[in-house]
Amino acid sequence: MKKKDLRKVNEIDEEEDFDLDADTEEGSILARTPLPGDEEILLPSLRPRKFNEFIGQSAIVEKLRVFISAARERQEPLDHTLLLGPPGLGKTTLANVIAAEMGVQIRITSGPVLNRAGDVAALLTGLRQGDVLFIDEIHRLSKNVEEVLYPAMEDYHFDVLIGKGPTARSLRMKVQPFTLIGATTREGDVSAPLRTRFGVVSRIDYYTVDELKILIESVSQKLQYPVTPDAAGEIARRARGTPRVAIRMFKRMRDVAQVGRQEAVDMATVENGMRMLQVDSMGLDYIDRKILEILLKRFDGGPVSLDTLAVSVGEEADTIYDVYESFLIQIGFIARTSRGRIATRAAYEYFGMKPPEQQSNQNQLRLFDN
Repeated sequence: MKKKDLRKVNEIDEEEDFDLDADTEEGSILARTPLPGDEEILLPSLRPRKFNEFIGQSAIVEKLRVFISAARERQEPLDHTLLLGPPGLGKTTLANVIAAEMGVQIRITSGPVLNRAGDVAALLTGLRQGDVLFIDEIHRLSKNVEEVLYPAMEDYHFDVLIGKGPTARSLRMKVQPFTLIGATTREGDVSAPLRTRFGVVSRIDYYTVDELKILIESVSQKLQYPVTPDAAGEIARRARGTPRVAIRMFKRMRDVAQVGRQEAVDMATVENGMRMLQVDSMGLDYIDRKILEILLKRFDGGPVSLDTLAVSVGEEADTIYDVYESFLIQIGFIARTSRGRIATRAAYEYFGMKPPEQQSNQNQLRLFDN
């Protein structure tokens, strides 16, 4: 780019915070390397760095190995990749592994942070050839930001409007070929034009108990605090099929064992710790039980809207939708219908209540016809 054009872009910088050097700014969350002194406070990383360290999601890992191997042989960036799935299943971790397997740098940001076209332009101009740009919660990108991404994803350029009024003109800026990895918990909220530009789409599923047990034992080794096999299995059973929850639970069990001067996390430690966390044998915590109790006792099993349920519980609707409701649906305690959320027979039985014999709602009747 000519120096004259670059000065004009910098003039935009003063008006719109269009920062081409955002990635090198001291203290930036997008900096490539840790700040001086960070190494003194860094905790042991529990994230896997390569596919051979990644636990679970074998089908996804297998196909990504093929795509990455092919891309490296052609000396091309990996196709843009979209990762779908509930929170805590390892989308960010998988993005880091993909970048490591490709042998490139990764820049991490999120949809809500990118408010203006200039924010995206600052990121794109800082990428080197083959680099990975990871956008978490990509479904929350604004329309004007998406419009900048479209030509960048397809043709590796974007347009910047210079000046105002009749003298305004468009300046085309090229970017190095890169890979965009997007992650979302809400597949339906990703706009169709954006979704169609991803060459690789992978859905990350909940983990099995066996996979979570292996994960907990791996975390135990990294943190250098032993766990017995039965204790690891019990934590895995209560972890809601989510690695993030499993790791968090193990850390709390480690705290209990450490304060109790136990050399390892055993079954007694897990039972004591889970009572402290108010997590039962099915992995339900206090909020889960509160949601079910309100649905069953206050609304007679439903149907009830998500907003009404959220107000009754005292939680945000998005939190209930993303964090709690998905697990309750997974284990068959709640069902979504066109009229709202309803409790199933399993939910009644969990609380020792008798399911209603007759329901006016036909959807709920079918749930009790097992």
